[in-house]
Amino acid sequence: MASVEAAAEHERILREIESTDTNCIGPTLRSVYDGQEHGLFMEKLDGRIRNHDREIEKMCNHHFQGFVDSITELLKVRGEAQKLKSQVIETNRRLQDDGKELISSMEELKQCRMQQRNIATTIDKLTHCLPVLEMYSKLQEQMRAKRYYPALRTLEQLEHTCLPRAGQYRFCSIMADNIPKLRIHIRDEAMTQLRDFLESIRKHSDKIGETAIKQSLSGNPGCSHCHFGLNNTTPVPGAQDLVDFSPVYRCLHIYTVLGLRDVFENYYRKQRRKQARLVLQPHSNMHETLEGYRRYFNQIVGFFVVEDHILHTTRGLVNRAYVEELWELALSKTIAALRTHSSYCDDPDLILDLKNLIVIFADTLQGYGFPVSQLFDMLLEMREQYGEILLKRWNITFRQVLDQDNYSPIPVASEQEYRHYTSQFPLQDPELDKLPFPKKLPFSEFVPKVYCQIKEFIYACLKYSEDLHLSSTEVDDMIRKSTNLLLTRTLSHCLQYAIKKKNVGLAELVQAIINTTHLEQSCHYLEEFISNITNVPPDTVNATKLYGTSTFKDARHAAEAEIYTNLNAKIDQFLQLADYDWIAAVQGGGALTPSDYLIDLIAFLKSTFSVFTNLPGKVAQTACMSACKHISTSLLQLLLDSEVRQISMGALQQLDTDVRECESFARAGPVAGFQGDTLLLAFSDLRQLLDLFTQWDWSTYLADYGRPTCKYLRVNPHTALALLEKMRETGRKNNVFAQFRKTDRDRQKLIDTVLKQLRNLIAQHHA
Repeated sequence: MASVEAAAEHERILREIESTDTNCIGPTLRSVYDGQEHGLFMEKLDGRIRNHDREIEKMCNHHFQGFVDSITELLKVRGEAQKLKSQVIETNRRLQDDGKELISSMEELKQCRMQQRNIATTIDKLTHCLPVLEMYSKLQEQMRAKRYYPALRTLEQLEHTCLPRAGQYRFCSIMADNIPKLRIHIRDEAMTQLRDFLESIRKHSDKIGETAIKQSLSGNPGCSHCHFGLNNTTPVPGAQDLVDFSPVYRCLHIYTVLGLRDVFENYYRKQRRKQARLVLQPHSNMHETLEGYRRYFNQIVGFFVVEDHILHTTRGLVNRAYVEELWELALSKTIAALRTHSSYCDDPDLILDLKNLIVIFADTLQGYGFPVSQLFDMLLEMREQYGEILLKRWNITFRQVLDQDNYSPIPVASEQEYRHYTSQFPLQDPELDKLPFPKKLPFSEFVPKVYCQIKEFIYACLKYSEDLHLSSTEVDDMIRKSTNLLLTRTLSHCLQYAIKKKNVGLAELVQAIINTTHLEQSCHYLEEFISNITNVPPDTVNATKLYGTSTFKDARHAAEAEIYTNLNAKIDQFLQLADYDWIAAVQGGGALTPSDYLIDLIAFLKSTFSVFTNLPGKVAQTACMSACKHISTSLLQLLLDSEVRQISMGALQQLDTDVRECESFARAGPVAGFQGDTLLLAFSDLRQLLDLFTQWDWSTYLADYGRPTCKYLRVNPHTALALLEKMRETGRKNNVFAQFRKTDRDRQKLIDTVLKQLRNLIAQHHA
């Protein structure tokens, strides 16, 4: 109770800390250290801190995209500011030019004569200045058209060729001063275009990847995964048709001319690495739908299609080592994500669709030269998960089939019905074929249903094995191993459950034995079925064999054991009705009649064994022998029961009559196949014991004991001693005959004598 109160107090303090101003927190913390549980409080406080940290992390993740969008907008504003700056410079230049023309005009009015003298000189100078002006005009036109790479070339020609020839004029110095600014402007504009390009391909990588995958499928019309609704006769655009790569080329050329190629390469690779990490991060609910996986794969394919195109068109912006490094990163993260998300899936159809998507994903990237063997290795790992999910689904299916079965032979009224069932299950029975309609098939409905479900399972396994670049032998081996698991684990458990569940009668168990016998005989047809769909002969060396025979044998043996158990349980129910008078007097008159319970028991056994005619002979014989032995053992146990303290000769005579009735039943041959009186051996122990007592043939027993030819070879002296002592107890308690009837007193003395001899016999053989 103290710990509960302390926990409640700690919870109150935590809530107070969370809701109280920090200046008032001192008294609260003092109450913690005044108590004895401050260590437990610190653990709770740490847990509460971790919870708040997780909430903060979730909030940061939630607002991260908004932060990125804000940065993007700021970048756009900077670009517009640069444009405004260029316009101001241009306006300033025009004003300067207009002012120059006005000044020139005024100077012409003032200094007309000076101009006349200088005309010749001016014409000569203009001859050198005109190329500069023309070049500068060309530069301005290129800048307006955003043809920055040619503008850089013009700048170089203007700076190194035209301006030095023109001389030291003011406009030339203005141009010379403006050249570095123009270079910076061109560099910044090119970088802005590159950023726009990077943002564009990040947003459209899904579409690029989807198009690349369609293009891959279009180039492989035989692929079994063209379920995108793609018409292979329609040309599919490539990535270069969807993306304008010119900003990359322009920016690369510009930075190369500016001597900043390394800066550009490092920037590009750094940005693309960041984008790769974003692309490779799957959505948390990706595993819920196939579309989530498809978008994930499309983005990855789109990313690497762009990089592959850049690799082959830019001469060094990215190299093979860089792309391979990115691919290794992508491969490891993709496989880890798929392992995690696919583990949540319990739908075999979704797993199968996912496998097909991964194959398309791998084949597409392999077409671009990326190694994908690890993806196919992972698909083989997923094959185990797919198999387990299939086994769970088929476990439910088998349970339903077995639960819904009526465990009765299937009636067929026409040739059409007969062909329907024989098309589902390979029944080979010429004798049954000859019988007229209507007739019955030997098995119940669950035989063809189970057989068809096994074939459906094999087809489901085959679907996963397609397009994994496996040999026929490997596919055959995978299917056989999965089918063995289905048979030895799933179906075996279902059969055992159906056989051992409550309220299963003997008739149902008999039908179960017949059913499993037919299923066992059909196993070689399943072998042939697998061989036909995999094109691998069943006798191939090292080929995995199906364990269906052992599965159905085990189920049949379980049903047989259940029959024996149920039969003995029924016998016990009849034996519980036995009501012997263990001190009954000897009947002097006519013959005794068998007990009522025994007559009912024999009738039940006759009716039961008549149903066993369809069972294999050995099963019926074993059941019959087991039943007879159980009756014999149970009757003997009645005699030796510790609660039965005295037994009279009259009771033994009644029991002898009942045993003779049992022997008559055994002699009549309730089940065919027993040789001679083999079934009578089940009662031989009890028969010899009763004969010994009813005939009082102790001299023969004592004289011949231990010899192989002894008449009472099966009578155990301990059993005889126990029974004889119960008879002596009967004589002792019958005071009337003990006092007044000399014959009975003599018999009592004889019993004592035999008891003494039996004890001596036991002692001798024990020694």
